[in-house]
Amino acid sequence: MAALASMTIATGTVRAVIEPPVALAPMAGITDLPFRRVVAGFGAGLVVSEMVASREMAQARPSERARARAELGLHDAATAVQLAGHDPRWMAEAARMVADGGARIIDINMGCPAKKVVGGQSGAALMRNPDHALRMIAAVVEAVDLPVTLKTRLGWDDACLNAPELARRAVDAGVAMVTIHGRTRCQFYKGRADWAAIGAVVRAVPDVPVLANGDIRGAGDAAAALAASGAAGVMIGRGAQGRPWLLAQVTAALRGAAVPPAPTGAALVALVAAHYEAILSFYGRDLGLRVARKHLDWYAAAAGGAAALRRPLLTATDPQAVLRLLPEALSPTVPAVTEAA
Repeated sequence: MAALASMTIATGTVRAVIEPPVALAPMAGITDLPFRRVVAGFGAGLVVSEMVASREMAQARPSERARARAELGLHDAATAVQLAGHDPRWMAEAARMVADGGARIIDINMGCPAKKVVGGQSGAALMRNPDHALRMIAAVVEAVDLPVTLKTRLGWDDACLNAPELARRAVDAGVAMVTIHGRTRCQFYKGRADWAAIGAVVRAVPDVPVLANGDIRGAGDAAAALAASGAAGVMIGRGAQGRPWLLAQVTAALRGAAVPPAPTGAALVALVAAHYEAILSFYGRDLGLRVARKHLDWYAAAAGGAAALRRPLLTATDPQAVLRLLPEALSPTVPAVTEAA
């Protein structure tokens, strides 16, 4: 397995230690505060918030801003706030707001492939206009005295693989770390992530750490991604769905330590029940019931629970009924999803 050392990143006078350099990727509708806290509880080196629209945050009413700050968990350790946008002015203003609220790290989104995002010339669309992207990066770096990081893709498409040059210019502007998803925007999530292609970014910015992202679902994938790319660490997204302990398992395996087993039985039921109740508390009962369903489904699938037993769990409208159904729904009847060697 590849070695895995802690990382220190800095922009301006503020430094942040990422230990271990195994991070949870930002995922819209998934990496909300309750889920980030579960993952962080297992020992993730960094968890990244859902993408925050910079202009909407900057123009929100005071009450809405207060709610947004609470949702971001700005005072939680090992948390980065990811900002998205197209206008340097609003990106800088949102950066100042979250910094004033207690943020420790600000991440800039230039990798989201969603049509709604790129249609607004944000996310991965910025890779088609690197000069403008750099103006936006510079505005954020100048606005705050916090480590600023960048998450992007290999390029817009196979004819525009400009991640190495964009990363080099971003680092020159003050970016302290770069995360690369090993696909182009036009690939979305199809095919396989090209970890070797991330190596070109690593070589372009030798003085700052690079995280490899995409298709990392276990320690074997993480070791292969590190070996192929030369990256300093990994960022895990979809692989952690239903397995918030995965990042801790990957870290242990990469460091040659005993891999902690995934929770099972009563321990798993207690974990899922606590996460479920945190979701209801965070969103309120009605919205929380809907938000929780995908997490419950992922937990049950990862545990090997039968689909027939998951259906009552996912359609129940009474939280107490959901809690009563958890032990049976989380009992393995098919091979559970295990951490890849």
